[in-house]
Amino acid sequence: MGLKEEAEQATEWIRDSLSFEKDNYVNLFETTIRTLGGLLSAYHLTGDRMFVTKAEDLGERLMAAFTSSKSAVPLSDVNLKTRKAKPPPWSAESSLSEVTSLQLEFRDLSRVTGKTVYEEMAFKVSKHIHDIGCGDHDGLCDMYLNSNTGKFRPGTTITFGARADSYYEYLFKQWLQTGKTIDWLLSDYKTAMASMQSKLLRYSEPSKLAFVGELLSGDVYSPKTDHLVCFLAGTLALGSSHGLPEEHMKIAKDLGKGCEAMYNNPTGLGPEIIYFNMLPGQQEDVSIKPLDAHSLLRPEAVEAWFYLYRLTGDKIYQDWGWKAFEAIEKYARVKNGYSSVKSVKKIPVSHRDLMESFFLAETLKYLYLLFADDQKNLFPLDKWVFNTEAHPLPIYNH
Repeated sequence: MGLKEEAEQATEWIRDSLSFEKDNYVNLFETTIRTLGGLLSAYHLTGDRMFVTKAEDLGERLMAAFTSSKSAVPLSDVNLKTRKAKPPPWSAESSLSEVTSLQLEFRDLSRVTGKTVYEEMAFKVSKHIHDIGCGDHDGLCDMYLNSNTGKFRPGTTITFGARADSYYEYLFKQWLQTGKTIDWLLSDYKTAMASMQSKLLRYSEPSKLAFVGELLSGDVYSPKTDHLVCFLAGTLALGSSHGLPEEHMKIAKDLGKGCEAMYNNPTGLGPEIIYFNMLPGQQEDVSIKPLDAHSLLRPEAVEAWFYLYRLTGDKIYQDWGWKAFEAIEKYARVKNGYSSVKSVKKIPVSHRDLMESFFLAETLKYLYLLFADDQKNLFPLDKWVFNTEAHPLPIYNH
């Protein structure tokens, strides 16, 4: 990217100033995907072992979430200094995505340090979910697990959105990361995708836009779609390039178009949640409720369009990404960075004075990759796998 000076400054700060000796509780999931994943990726891109040293220090501290649990399901919060772990204050439950989206990072930490314990502890969670199964929904899991018993709370929402999304993403990406050597990961992923098609995939009225809704209380269909769900288009497209059914690519394209519809609003920014219309005779395919209209500048749509462009070469995905980028520049850019927006439906916009780290790590990165000239050699998708925070990690042969 030509940002050598900035990269050197960041490296210097990490080397000299970054310390994890903090008497604070942090979320295991967020710290793993953002910080641990970022440090490991920085090592693979630079070869500087300092990043491994920092990553191992953090990984050791996070191990308390696993070793303090009464089951294979880790606790959600860890004090980095005292190395004590606890569940969230409201219950002993952890969300599905949080405990099943740690494995790429801890596996890579084991591979670069030669210490197997990190991979073993994290992968034990995946094995546990595989062993107990998802219950009555054929590969689609409830969204909460009890860290004391290791069991699902039955009757929760079945979703590809918040609290479940990256479980499905990491089923497939773990299979890739390990050189396609763990058959049950692929089998569980294929089962989940088949159930997604039969139970959750629908088409809106009047334009027949594809979307993936939810099952409330496990059985009542809702046409609600989080912006987060757009990740699925990218994962399906990636899967189709690794030997999965061509139908997955068709669904990926359809979902990518449905995600583009989210951005058809006055600001051109993507809202947090939308509802698709399923009733004939209506004029609009999507609706946005006032409390769902804020934009955190999330990455999942441009992530999907990156994969679709990389794998098909269809420039419509660049067109959609450019429109989103122009909207970000016009409505989200502020004096010292970029800000989330209170409502995508209102101009002039009101800012929330908040810039999430994933905007830098994911949204801008996927936009850069979407428009990069060298699509063939820049992180080839048979050599690299992106974690759920868009940090590239190498694919191994085992």
